Amino acid sequence: MILVVDMSFKKDSLAFYEFVLPILSVIRKSQPFLVKHRSELSSKDIDGCERIVLSGTALKDNDFLGHVEDFGWITTCDKPVLGICAGMEVIGLVFGSSLQGCLEIGMKEIRLIKKNALFSSTFKAYELHSHSLQLSEEFDVLAKSENCVQAIKHKEKSIYGVLFHPEVRNREIIERLLVVSDE
Repeated sequence: MILVVDMSFKKDSLAFYEFVLPILSVIRKSQPFLVKHRSELSSKDIDGCERIVLSGTALKDNDFLGHVEDFGWITTCDKPVLGICAGMEVIGLVFGSSLQGCLEIGMKEIRLIKKNALFSSTFKAYELHSHSLQLSEEFDVLAKSENCVQAIKHKEKSIYGVLFHPEVRNREIIERLLVVSDE
């Protein structure tokens, strides 16, 4: 089962339709799934899934930043995780990275920096974010845009983050998470 975590400011917000439903449209083709709002997430939910996707949020929805401590479980997680936009930011923050300003909206070129299981070349992706990460030593940079780090992977775990929105364009990245093996 795939656990999809809705990172938006409140359960059942309109952001669910923009950021979570498109992820589900990719996952439901091949996997059973469970959706939980970040405020309702339990250890039972995490333990009962095989893979986890943390959704993005609206451009000015930074409420999740006040609840980063709720995601400490990521540091001990032994399952593949994909954080999208806000999800990538949370992943970085729980491992000691910091945020920096980086506003990007619209289609941008994403340059491959390091070979990885989710994508294998330079491509265009949809951006909608106002922050990027200043990474801790825990991560490898997989891709960058002209202005920001765009994709990361934990050096020892199958924990990935992408700042762009593959649920809008590049859905195959989400599909590849469904088959990536634990490292």
